[in-house]
Amino acid sequence: MKKKKIALLFPDGVGVRNYLYSKVFKHTESELVLFHSFDSKTVDEIKGITELKTAIALPKYTESFKERFLRELICLSRLYYNSRLTNNSTILKNWNRNHKSISKKIVYKTIEFVAPRIKKYSTILKLEKAYQNAIRKNVFYIEAKKMLQDIAPDELFCSHQRGIQCAPFFAAASDLGILNTTVIFSWDNLPKARMALRADNYLVWSDYMKEEMKLYYPEIPQEAIHVTGTPQFEFYSDSSNVIPRDEFYKRYGLDPAKKIICYSGDDVLTSPDDPKYLSDLAEELIKGNLTNDYQILLRRCPVDLSNRFATVIAKFPDLIKEAPPIWNFKDKENWTTVYALPEDVKLLVSTVFYSDVVVNLGSTMAFDFAMFEKPCIFINYDQKDKTVPSWTVNEVYKFQHFRSIPNNKAVVWWDKKEDLGTIVNSISGHSINHVKDWKNIVMTNDLVASIEIRKKLGINTEVS
Repeated sequence: MKKKKIALLFPDGVGVRNYLYSKVFKHTESELVLFHSFDSKTVDEIKGITELKTAIALPKYTESFKERFLRELICLSRLYYNSRLTNNSTILKNWNRNHKSISKKIVYKTIEFVAPRIKKYSTILKLEKAYQNAIRKNVFYIEAKKMLQDIAPDELFCSHQRGIQCAPFFAAASDLGILNTTVIFSWDNLPKARMALRADNYLVWSDYMKEEMKLYYPEIPQEAIHVTGTPQFEFYSDSSNVIPRDEFYKRYGLDPAKKIICYSGDDVLTSPDDPKYLSDLAEELIKGNLTNDYQILLRRCPVDLSNRFATVIAKFPDLIKEAPPIWNFKDKENWTTVYALPEDVKLLVSTVFYSDVVVNLGSTMAFDFAMFEKPCIFINYDQKDKTVPSWTVNEVYKFQHFRSIPNNKAVVWWDKKEDLGTIVNSISGHSINHVKDWKNIVMTNDLVASIEIRKKLGINTEVS
């Protein structure tokens, strides 16, 4: 019997952890071929930790002016449309208005003039059709078509929906009659209007996300949208991912006699005042005489290489310990080589396992901690001396994806700096049922997503 051949499209490091380290493509009878934009060393490393044998580098994709103009016009037009649909102006915050060169400023000012005047969804669909025609005239499309003809896969799978080079690649697959599937990578993606490609099948986290697809992309048939869940959270069900307690505490200088408050950092744009909040946390623990019972473990955002926490850590060396994410960063300017290493899976799982509570500003770590039935504290106040004067926490929690929160008891809200002591003293009595309710809205099949995805791809579902 002929083996099924599946082509995996990984335009960058996004999705390596979720789809190559999980059980999605492990112990499969199918032949796997990786199309990628990695350097040779990265490919060798990925082959060493996965079952991939064949890897083919993608040709360079140079976007034409017409493609870029249409793509960006579609994006901003959709943002305006989505904002009107939901009555949520924060959706427009996903548009980047900062462009340095004169030529880019002219182009984007033109887009910003035209997009708000597009009121009919049918006009957006006409732009989408024009974009699909434009990408088929790019030499990359011709090269992608040739590569797919040579490999002749039965199906094409993409690690996320945002890569711009994925659009002509998927167009080539469609024109060749190759069944193609993409995942919607994260819970906040759909309102942001960065759906670069068009696919035969879309794999989403939950019924909630399926309804979002129906709202923002009504032209996509409902039968093409499949609720599989995401394998992102499956790692928590594998006890082998927990580093032994003595080893973990020793490695990060932690006191076994004290409870751990995990401070989970955001990226610089999402939370420019993260170091100040970390400092507030430390100061309030000291002020409340809680340092005999608690210690802080900092896990910064993996892509935050700013070193902005250094001063705070140096100020509180006995209270704040750091467990830096273990990610590959060969070239800080080349995001295709940025991805989580397998060791980081164990570090993250162990951090959640040994911590008692997480503090952050609206991140999915609330769901990570919910996997072990641990509470989450969301920061909910502005700094008096803000790093970015126009930034405010009030705007963050108005982002569309936070409308999925069923009630305000899902997390503990840290509304004022001086409330921290009271919150910590009472955190053990906080019911985690509400955050579990929220988690169940946002994601389905959190422990069996790999199997559900394998079913949709026609891969054998017996995995160890």
